[in-house]
Amino acid sequence: MAKECVIYSSSEEETIKIGEELGKLLKPGTIIGLNGELGTGKTVFVKGIARGLNTREEPNSPTFVIMNKYEGRIPLYHFDLYRISSAEELEGIGYEDYFYGNGVTVVEWSDRVKGIFPDKTIKIGITIPVEPDHNAETIRKINIEGKDRWLSSFKNTVEQASQR
Repeated sequence: MAKECVIYSSSEEETIKIGEELGKLLKPGTIIGLNGELGTGKTVFVKGIARGLNTREEPNSPTFVIMNKYEGRIPLYHFDLYRISSAEELEGIGYEDYFYGNGVTVVEWSDRVKGIFPDKTIKIGITIPVEPDHNAETIRKINIEGKDRWLSSFKNTVEQASQR
């Protein structure tokens, strides 16, 4: 059964920290589908995941190359499907090798291509909340859905880290 947690970030730095805490918990073979409108902080979140994986480089958006690879404790495969409209377009780069390999795969705009993600995919949506009590310029709502048992402990870890 899928579990869900919602975390609010009040700054870019906090979004990176949340991603970093997640990155520390990830294991080889993890796939993350990351969605949100332009400018919501998807790539910022990936920078945090990269920190948690101890990568040597800071990720940037791979929009024009579709995928960037970063070496770390576990390799990070960072896909951006913004310009992709079908699974057939991904087959040419052998996406299965990355999805089912020894790294962590993070796919921005994963909702653009249907039918390629396994059930174990962690789904993360980042939005700018419109509730009247939130400052939309800096606040981000991060919704994480997954089947792994670590989701509840992850939320507790993030909440503790944000209090430091």
